[in-house]
Amino acid sequence: MDEVTTVFASFRRAAACPWRSRGAHPVWVRPALIAVVALAGSAYAWGMNGAALETFYGAAARSMSMSWHNFFFGSFDPRGTVTVDKLPGALWPQALSLRIFGFHTWALVLPQALEGVLSVLVLDRIVCRLAGPIAGLTAAVLLAASPVTVALNRGNVSDSLLILLTLLAADATVAALGNGRQRSLLLAGVWVGLAFQAKMLQAWLILPALAAAYLVAAPNPLVVRIRHTLAAGLLTTTVSVCWMIVVSLTSAVDRPYIDGTTNNSVFSQVFDYNGIARLGHGSTVPGAGPSAGFLSRLEQSHEAGRNLAEHVAPSWHRLLDGVYGRDIGWLLPVALISVVAILLARRGSGRRDPHRTAVVLWSLWLGVLWLFFSGGIYLHSYYVAALAPGLAALCGTGAGLAWDERRSPIVMRLLGTATLTSLAYGIYLTSSGSGVPGWLVPLAAVLGAACALAAFAPGLRERGRGKAIRLAVIALALLVLPASASALMVTRGLGPFAAPFEPASATESRAMAKRSAALSVRIVELVGENYPSPIAFAIDTSNLAAPYILATGIEILPIGGFEGGIPAPSLARLQQHIASGELRAVFAPDGAHDPRLQWIYAHCKRTEAATGGAVPLHIYDCAGA
Repeated sequence: MDEVTTVFASFRRAAACPWRSRGAHPVWVRPALIAVVALAGSAYAWGMNGAALETFYGAAARSMSMSWHNFFFGSFDPRGTVTVDKLPGALWPQALSLRIFGFHTWALVLPQALEGVLSVLVLDRIVCRLAGPIAGLTAAVLLAASPVTVALNRGNVSDSLLILLTLLAADATVAALGNGRQRSLLLAGVWVGLAFQAKMLQAWLILPALAAAYLVAAPNPLVVRIRHTLAAGLLTTTVSVCWMIVVSLTSAVDRPYIDGTTNNSVFSQVFDYNGIARLGHGSTVPGAGPSAGFLSRLEQSHEAGRNLAEHVAPSWHRLLDGVYGRDIGWLLPVALISVVAILLARRGSGRRDPHRTAVVLWSLWLGVLWLFFSGGIYLHSYYVAALAPGLAALCGTGAGLAWDERRSPIVMRLLGTATLTSLAYGIYLTSSGSGVPGWLVPLAAVLGAACALAAFAPGLRERGRGKAIRLAVIALALLVLPASASALMVTRGLGPFAAPFEPASATESRAMAKRSAALSVRIVELVGENYPSPIAFAIDTSNLAAPYILATGIEILPIGGFEGGIPAPSLARLQQHIASGELRAVFAPDGAHDPRLQWIYAHCKRTEAATGGAVPLHIYDCAGA
């Protein structure tokens, strides 16, 4: 007990300069960070021209790149008839990239790779400010090596930008903790408001963490802290809804119809369709139900991978095993042990202690998101990437404290205990996967034994360079499983909808999806040859239109939006397109209850041609209808 007390007392003496990187960086830290960033960028960008894209977002980005009108309003299709079913903020960088470089798969993925690299650098800066350069470097390594981070940044989904912007908000908040200036906290509010444009309400989930950290640890009197926090919250709200207000004030005839709604309101899209409904307390598109085309789309090969995760029922342990656990759970034991160790080590150090503030910030960040993801009814596996910065930061902060007292035997034992616990949990996570290399678990077991020897064998403690060797062994044991999982994600060409060691069938389905672009192009060409019209064809749902728009950039008129239930285009508008000769061919399933499709059944000629899938889509020739 005396030894424990002595170590914790020395921990308290170590915090020399709050809110700044303590002391000079060891000479090897910056080269190491450069190496980490280079490796991260290589992992995110490797094979990007062959990435398996999310076709719905990819089609929208291509349409948005074709005109500034489409760009601003987030149009899904080239003619701008309907928006995407979310705010378009995360698609703006992709559309700009396509506009600059032309349409290439790599141009769609490039913004996410850059956002991922910047996130690593920003996290290093935040953690370094609070806990020192070793802590910052450790957090950067762990974020860069996280399998879900690697997968996320190899695709074209919105969470890469969300994570970067929320980390920038945390960085501005930490700056405000040091200088007490309102403008720094207001900048944090701006970053959160911009993150709202990327992922809507999920961006607001970090607000409790930012507010608590500032209210607890800022240097100002409490009344001033409260006033600053309220002002930042007001600015956050203003920036968050500014684009929505502009769209709402724009005449409906001058903009696309808002997908996910029956009232053409972007506020309904954000707060109902993408808000309450995600928690199971609202409807998606009221009265619509899933169309036959939507059900068919779920059977398409490029959707197979994403269904693995989103059918895991909400529960308190949802993220602790299976697909989600293999995405994010590898370092959870180390993070929890770090929190306990930091709080014990920093007890009695005052409200402005940077290590305790780090625990407040990142524990709330992690906890709120964890509760949200555990209870949400609809959860892609890549969503949990938002947890990675919090886990990495807590582990990094703990590592920074341990480095300060690396000569203490009890610190070495604590590191060994945390690493062995994490390693055992990681081996458990691999047991539920498939395609695990036969060498991985034995290697992890060997490194675990070496870690135990390095941490607990008394005869090795002070032998020459033994300290550095023992720390290296512990680090290897900690990283072997998540780093191997990340490396396999890269070498197997997997992206956001993949999870480490998932069933081979999902991987094969995504490989089939990569070959579907050429088929989509050929279908559009054949329809154009047999049923020529300015609009290539109309099709049930934006989901089914997406592969064709992504592959060709040609207008494919979506009927009913993402799920088929929105009133765009209206029946009158559809009839007008057909009567004017703008539209001739319509792809539709049998037996739909949608009045627009029932009119097609009654007035257009059904051909023998049909697409595949669980629910075949027949081609209806509407010439002369």
